[in-house]
Amino acid sequence: MILMKDVYKTYANGVTALNGINVDIKQGEFVYIVGPSGAGKSTFIRLMYREVRPTKGSIYINDVNVNEIKEKRVPLLRRDIGVVFQDFKLLPKLTVYENIAFALEVIEQPPSLIRKRVMDVLELVGLKNKARFIPDELSGGEQQRVSIARAIVNHPKIVIADEPTGNLDPDTSWGIMKILEEINDRGTTVIMATHSKEIVNTFKNRVIAIEDGLIARDEHRGDYGYEN
Repeated sequence: MILMKDVYKTYANGVTALNGINVDIKQGEFVYIVGPSGAGKSTFIRLMYREVRPTKGSIYINDVNVNEIKEKRVPLLRRDIGVVFQDFKLLPKLTVYENIAFALEVIEQPPSLIRKRVMDVLELVGLKNKARFIPDELSGGEQQRVSIARAIVNHPKIVIADEPTGNLDPDTSWGIMKILEEINDRGTTVIMATHSKEIVNTFKNRVIAIEDGLIARDEHRGDYGYEN
C-alpha cells in the first residue's frame, strides 16, 4: 500500500527533515505518526500525497513510484488519497454540501452519483441536517467532520490526517476519532499525525515515532511514549 525506501528530504534552506526513512504500511492499517515538534512528521505526511518530493529515495503508493510520476498525473494519484487538515481548509463561501460535492465535481462525476455520495458521507459523520450551512455557521468539530466527509467522499484507499484533533476540545476529539476508526473498520488505510498522548494511548493502533528525521520506534499497538 505505502512503501518508503531510504527516503531523505533536505529543503532549500539546508534543513534536513528526513534522514533515511524506511516504512511499509499495509492496506487497512491505522497508523499514528508521533514525535517531537520539528522531528519530520509533517514532511513524512506531505511526501505521501506529493505535496513535496524526496531529495533521495523512493516512495510507492499502490506500487506507483510517486517521485517519478509527471505533474499532470498527480491529481490521479490523489484520487486514492483523502487528506484531512488541522485547519479544515474548507471553502468559506460554499455550503457543507457544496464543499463535499466539489471533490467529486472536479473529477466529473455525474450529479446523481454526487448527491448520493455526499448524503451518504454526511450521514456517516452525523451532519446530514447541516448540508445547507456554511462553514462559519459550524463549530470547529463540525467543520472537521465536514473535512473528513470531503476526504472520504471519493472512497479513497488511504486517508491521511494531519493533526485532525489539534484545534479541538477533548470531547470533540473523541468524536472525530470514532469516525476515523469507523472509516478504518471499513477497510480504508488511515495515517494520522498527532501530538495527543490520550488519543494514541486510548485508541490503540500501530505507532511510528519520528525523531531527528529518523524512525525511532515502530510498534504494533504502541503507546505515545512522550510527555506532552
